[in-house]
Amino acid sequence: MSNSTEILALRALLGDYPNTASLRNGAIRSPRFNLNFADVKVPNHAFKRVVRDMEFDVAELAIATYLTAKAHGKPLVLLPVVVRGKFQHESIVYNAERNQLAPRDLAGRRVGIRSHSVTTVAWVRGILQNDYGVDLDRVKWVTFEDAHVAEVTDPPGYERAAADKNPLTMLLEGELDAAVLTGKDLKHPKVKYLIPDPEAAAKTWYQKYGLVPINHMVTVRESLLRASPWVAEEIFRLLAESKKAAGLPPANGVDAFPLGVEANRRSLELVIKYAFQQRLIPRAYPVDELFNDVTRVLGK
Repeated sequence: MSNSTEILALRALLGDYPNTASLRNGAIRSPRFNLNFADVKVPNHAFKRVVRDMEFDVAELAIATYLTAKAHGKPLVLLPVVVRGKFQHESIVYNAERNQLAPRDLAGRRVGIRSHSVTTVAWVRGILQNDYGVDLDRVKWVTFEDAHVAEVTDPPGYERAAADKNPLTMLLEGELDAAVLTGKDLKHPKVKYLIPDPEAAAKTWYQKYGLVPINHMVTVRESLLRASPWVAEEIFRLLAESKKAAGLPPANGVDAFPLGVEANRRSLELVIKYAFQQRLIPRAYPVDELFNDVTRVLGK
């Protein structure tokens, strides 16, 4: 790998999104390495392979997973590239056939979450605590999976659902009062948003904070960057070009896929704050500490 003329073969995990499509389909490529994409349709299904097995040279990774991986010394370097960003006010719901529920009612209630440390849950809990005054320690959290990072375990008082259960089914059957859901489960006709009119709430939240919650960023194996530090800049270039090829961000629109440390600083500061409040990480890392000397200057 020390031969600069060698074309590297890099194992990669990257979802197929509008902002990554040109890179995924080969329309944009590097003359210096080939990205061999894992055959994984839903990248978060492989996040354990990223942080436990170090299977990939380049990998999309949820930001809360990266923070917990950093806390436990996993040899990954963060790139200042967002590939998934999303407002999260819609992500917590309750059963519309039961009594109406609001954030202020969550004390003592059973709330289902996929895992203690997944990013959507970290954002939802942060919003509930900081914008709606919810005492997270008074909620009865029910988890369904282990954390991506093996060393992260459910806190005392958390309940693990039976292996044959899932959050939506338990919500519909009255075994949960609310649940953090994603994708098509949010469209189920029997579920109702805990935060009324989440689109309007997200707009108000954006006006207050000026950021889109980061969901997934990109990481590179530390050993790869030690051997070939130029790889970071090249990956950054490819992802920036692929985003541009998709016409993103839209004219006069919100940029959900910021590039560079400064463009992501406020969102990173907030998710770090939330992760620390939720005891996912031992201290609130300064944003610059998430990057190394090579990745910190990308996009400047």
